[in-house]
Amino acid sequence: MDATPLDTLLQKVWNGERIQPEEARRLYDLPLPELGMLADRRRQLAKARAYEGRGAQIVTYIIDRNINYTNVCNVYCKFCAFYRTTRDPDAYVISFEELDRKIEETLALGGTQILLQGGHHPGLSKQWYLDMLHHIHSRFPQINIHGFSPPEFIHFQKVFEEPVEQILRDFRAAGLGSIPGGGAEILVDRVRRRIAPLKATAEEWLHVMETAHRLGLCSTATMMFGHVETVEDRIEHLERLRSLQDRSLQRAGNARATGPGAPTGGYFTAFIGWTFQPENTRLRLPRAGAQEYLRTQALARIYLDNFENVQSSWVTQGPEIGQLGLRFGANDLGSIMIEENVVRQAGAAFRMTVADMHRLIRDLGYEPRQRDNWYRLVN
Repeated sequence: MDATPLDTLLQKVWNGERIQPEEARRLYDLPLPELGMLADRRRQLAKARAYEGRGAQIVTYIIDRNINYTNVCNVYCKFCAFYRTTRDPDAYVISFEELDRKIEETLALGGTQILLQGGHHPGLSKQWYLDMLHHIHSRFPQINIHGFSPPEFIHFQKVFEEPVEQILRDFRAAGLGSIPGGGAEILVDRVRRRIAPLKATAEEWLHVMETAHRLGLCSTATMMFGHVETVEDRIEHLERLRSLQDRSLQRAGNARATGPGAPTGGYFTAFIGWTFQPENTRLRLPRAGAQEYLRTQALARIYLDNFENVQSSWVTQGPEIGQLGLRFGANDLGSIMIEENVVRQAGAAFRMTVADMHRLIRDLGYEPRQRDNWYRLVN
């Protein structure tokens, strides 16, 4: 039991000092407005030097498209309503012609990136993936390919019978620019065995990310919460992310990558948390509310003191709560989501335009700015 006086702990957070798991557990139970104020303070400290000293006044967003190259998957996660088996009539593998159409539409809307993820298809070869990456990169060199979550790489390792490092090297050479943080759920294997027993373990997820960072690929980190985990599990998840980020930043010499293939080293560019969406899934649980979402996001901002960016999840929470998340530690509203399929299949169907994004940001007194994957301002 942490015996530190509460006032001392609050001052520690206000000063920007690192907190420990037992302290995080105490902070989680603070009144929500007080916790939000502390998280907003940590946001200001984290962004103080960004964008020529104006980072605390700027809220960013990205224009990208989530392209699911296949919905065939053999891990059958209980929380997923998107996957299909090879026998299902609506199972698909995307054609390159369809890819081109989607990317051309993205570019026409000012997009800078595609988020490329799919199910764990047992029948696609390594050469198919390399051909897809090379096709996209050669035809659309201006678009960043933010692709393949760690569980996909663990799946590739098994199907291709190659080490993760070699696969990452080959994918990067073919055009992969960065890696999304999907599939983290909760990085506690006791929880993972209950909700996704066939998916990558916590150690495997972390191994993929650390290997990617060592090779110079940046990534995002995520957490899906509000299902069978405890608050302590969430804190353990945050601790594992923070520890890996410490190692990655130390390896990179606290450098920041400047684009695809940047030699400065890889690290987590941002943290994104969202709540489990129960509709149409096999995991029959009540939906976590906005208060729980905001409380957990605020705690993540405070705990992840080596993450510059925290993204608010309007996709699962809706635009109003997503906007409120900007007062609870977030400095980014993510993507306008030209296309999103996985969360939509589970019951969330919110949509956003650039005008909507600007309005939500300006209504809180911030300046909206479009960014790329590395948080460089686009305009």
